[in-house]
Amino acid sequence: MSLLVSVAPWALLGLLALLFWKLARNFILPSPLDKIPGPASHSWTDGCMADLTHREAWPFLEHLSNDYGQVVQFPGRFGKRTLWVFDPKALHHVIVKDQASYDPLVTGRKLSTGPGLLATLGDHHRRQRKLLNPVFSIAHMRRLMPVFSDVVNRLQRGMQAQLKASHSNEVDVLNWMGRTALELIGQGGFGHSFDALVENTPNAYADAVKDFVPSISQLGVFRYMLLFADPVVDLCAAWPALGACFSAFFRRVPHAGARHMKNILDVLNDTSVAIYEEKRAALASDDAETKMRVLEGRDLMSVMLRENMSADAADRLPAVEIIAQLITFTFAGTDTTSNALARILHLLCLYPDVQEKLRAEVLEARAQNGSAELDYDTLVGLPYLDAVCRETLRLYPPVAFVNREATQDTVLPLSTPLALRDGRTTDTLHIPKGTNILVGIWSSNRSTALWGADAREWKPARWLDGKLPEAVADAHIPGVYSNLMTFIGGGRACIGFKFSQLEMKVVLAMLVSSFRFSLCEGKNGEIVWNRAGIAYPSVGNSRRPSLPLCVEPLNG
Repeated sequence: MSLLVSVAPWALLGLLALLFWKLARNFILPSPLDKIPGPASHSWTDGCMADLTHREAWPFLEHLSNDYGQVVQFPGRFGKRTLWVFDPKALHHVIVKDQASYDPLVTGRKLSTGPGLLATLGDHHRRQRKLLNPVFSIAHMRRLMPVFSDVVNRLQRGMQAQLKASHSNEVDVLNWMGRTALELIGQGGFGHSFDALVENTPNAYADAVKDFVPSISQLGVFRYMLLFADPVVDLCAAWPALGACFSAFFRRVPHAGARHMKNILDVLNDTSVAIYEEKRAALASDDAETKMRVLEGRDLMSVMLRENMSADAADRLPAVEIIAQLITFTFAGTDTTSNALARILHLLCLYPDVQEKLRAEVLEARAQNGSAELDYDTLVGLPYLDAVCRETLRLYPPVAFVNREATQDTVLPLSTPLALRDGRTTDTLHIPKGTNILVGIWSSNRSTALWGADAREWKPARWLDGKLPEAVADAHIPGVYSNLMTFIGGGRACIGFKFSQLEMKVVLAMLVSSFRFSLCEGKNGEIVWNRAGIAYPSVGNSRRPSLPLCVEPLNG
């Protein structure tokens, strides 16, 4: 015991010295990245990350996109050298060809969602994705159409009821889009209803999902702890008792934001466990009808359980990973889709001619179909609806960038020579191990070199009749969707992008054929889109997510 007491201070001193060196070395040691042009640091703790993560960061994004080359270097947190990359060839190497050399940062995701698809690496990630890929097939998307139609019909009735009850045409459409996206992922994803889509229905799970991202921003110093949390996370995974202690620590830490974050995670985890146990009990039931509801279920959770049962033993996912997928799918598919839908509705108000043309296309398809319910092939085949979705996701991707970190020294080739600080040019870059790479989704989607001089204008017609510039096809942009980086690409491309596309089209087809949307008087200049993990709208100086629009029923 005495030996332990005498050694402990030296061990602590060594740990502090190691931590100091980890932080200080970025300011002391030179790097081959220093020759790449980019903005200067404004803070030794945040570097330029505060400029990039600020709610009004759009001008800084444009600065990165337009005032340097297609690879930009700037200091990140604690001076860590960071590259903003949107050169197509470089992107191909980062997310496709050499993706094993560039890992995403998953520590925070491990803490929040568990070992789901967004929080695993390497062979572990590939094993999960192998099982989950069939879940998002076109065949399963077709089977979800009746489920989606039921949800959007409830949305229509809910909005109409609010309009009648309030005697006002002003509606917070962001709230309705968020609730609808959650119900669509609930019904289509898990066979579970989160929201009846009637006005003023309390829902703890929906509140937890909505509060998650804003609550992270209020963690203060605890956000920096995530930078060094990997060993703790791995230990908690290996020893559940230690994980319980870690959880208890965040419950008792004297910080309101940390305690609120823990409560949110508890709600998400407890609800996901309950859904999983309900499905598992149904599969184990002696009642044939109960068991058949899962075996023949249309929702993705039922499909995932069936795929897991039929997979080879080595490929099957344990319960903890299946439960983690529920939380992962909820986060990946709720705010991204709902905020993209809100952005489209806002744009349709700003461009009423586009709204009328889109409405005419949907109504004509309904007339030809002889029914208000469009089948899968008719809906996805509507060219103008597709163009509106593509153009919005191009110009206004919900997520502006994603992180990668070089796991080894690599060489990054470029499609366009890069001018360096010393006046020389290069078509390759040496990337040291540990370099932080930001995949510039925003810059790639808006590049005037690829998309033309009007790249920063919202023009759905650019997607019609083969009007895309040849430079777009020639660039071989490695995105999984429409030459865009919105859903990334490679082995970590958004697995649910077809699900998201179907959600958006089902909701929009119903909304534009049932309501006319316009800006509320005096609020055009007040609506602000905030840069965040997922871009969201608010009114004026408020940070509360909201998008009030005037909504007029078309039929009474």
